Amino acid sequence: METMGFISVIPAILAIVLSFITRNTVVSLAVACIVGTLCAGQGIFGFPTLLQNSLGTTSFSWVMLLNTFIGILVAYFQKTGAIQGFSQKVHEKNLSRKGAQLMAWILGIFIYFSDSFSPLFVGSVMRSITDKAKVSREKLAYIADSTSAPVSVLMPITGWAAYLMGLALGVGCIETTEDAASLFLHAIPFNFYPIFAVLFVGLIATGIVKDFGPMKKAEKRAVEEGKVIRDGATPLIGKELTEMQPYPGIRQRVFLNFILPVLVIISIALGTYIAFDSAKTMEAFLFVVIIMTISMMIQGIPFKEVMNTLTDGVKGAIPAVMLLALAYAVNELSSEMGTANYIISLTENFLTPHMLPAIIFLVASIMAFATGSSWGTFAICMPIALPLAFSFTDNQMSLLIVASFAAVAGGGVFGDHCSPLSDTTVLSSTGAASDHIDHVKTQLPYALVCGGLALAAYFIIGILFI
Repeated sequence: METMGFISVIPAILAIVLSFITRNTVVSLAVACIVGTLCAGQGIFGFPTLLQNSLGTTSFSWVMLLNTFIGILVAYFQKTGAIQGFSQKVHEKNLSRKGAQLMAWILGIFIYFSDSFSPLFVGSVMRSITDKAKVSREKLAYIADSTSAPVSVLMPITGWAAYLMGLALGVGCIETTEDAASLFLHAIPFNFYPIFAVLFVGLIATGIVKDFGPMKKAEKRAVEEGKVIRDGATPLIGKELTEMQPYPGIRQRVFLNFILPVLVIISIALGTYIAFDSAKTMEAFLFVVIIMTISMMIQGIPFKEVMNTLTDGVKGAIPAVMLLALAYAVNELSSEMGTANYIISLTENFLTPHMLPAIIFLVASIMAFATGSSWGTFAICMPIALPLAFSFTDNQMSLLIVASFAAVAGGGVFGDHCSPLSDTTVLSSTGAASDHIDHVKTQLPYALVCGGLALAAYFIIGILFI
């Protein structure tokens, strides 16, 4: 395993520490990239080369376009008065703080097919509702974040499931897609972190578990001062989207301009997954953007106004795209420097069958936190964790294999969930129009509680049943 040793973790550590100190994630990531390229011996021109290599990828293009299309759709929803109309219908029910949080929780669980769309959709739709109920933007971002990837990784009909099953295929006795699917299904009850994370949101929303830590302070500010976002905070979304008003005289057709487009996106995404084994989420958004552009003109909005709205949607997505670009650059740099391999090498000497699931969960968590990538963590950890587990079972399927598979999946989501470098964390801040670092700071204690419980569960499983 090639690695530059401790030097390989410097960019990630620098980015995370500076983000908390300066509260400016863009500057922190840029500094981390520059310092990292110098540490890697790439010279003064290393940073532009890094950007070129990391941003000129299919992965970044996909998330950038998806984020842009969602920004356009949010702008369309607002210009047609659809979100305002939907929010008004909800406002008429006078939802309490508890009711608003529970609605966001349920909505997040329902939109499980895409961890990228879910936090943006939940945040955009629920923002005015939770604002009226005096729920802080930090709490909305937490709810949106904790019902995106944690739900997606538990569902057997998502891209997450297909990806994880693909990584397991051909390892040990997992010889067919049916074997891989069976492993995924058996691992669901042992994927402790996502389960705890989703349930914990419900407990927090209902008040069964009281807010604590920085989130308690944020909620107190929202309730007592009516400030859903702190003074001096920088919402991770352009004003083009947060301050857009409906076109004068437009009739609020909630079903036509909001519910129907969302149903079309869900239908295309799920339909293409069933038909082609790949959810065409980005293509679904592009199709709906085209259809809504035509529909808005038919409804009487001038072509120039529609184009201005589209442009505002793109502008509103720029803050998140900038942050994602630099996060991808740090991830690429970590990959080049062997950050993941270094973290794994630190744990090799004390791996035993009883400790294996817990250690795998811990390593995957640290790796995902340092790189901001759960899928990257899966790709590196799964080919190491599963063969290691099979070596203890003579290539036979057992609880150790199932728990190890689940530990990789859960650990990757946990670390990614905590990391300010994660794309889903960024998108949650964007959807809720929350300050990004405020979202990370308030969510972190809740994620650590669930992560600690998951780690304890893997220790118990290992000691008692393996």
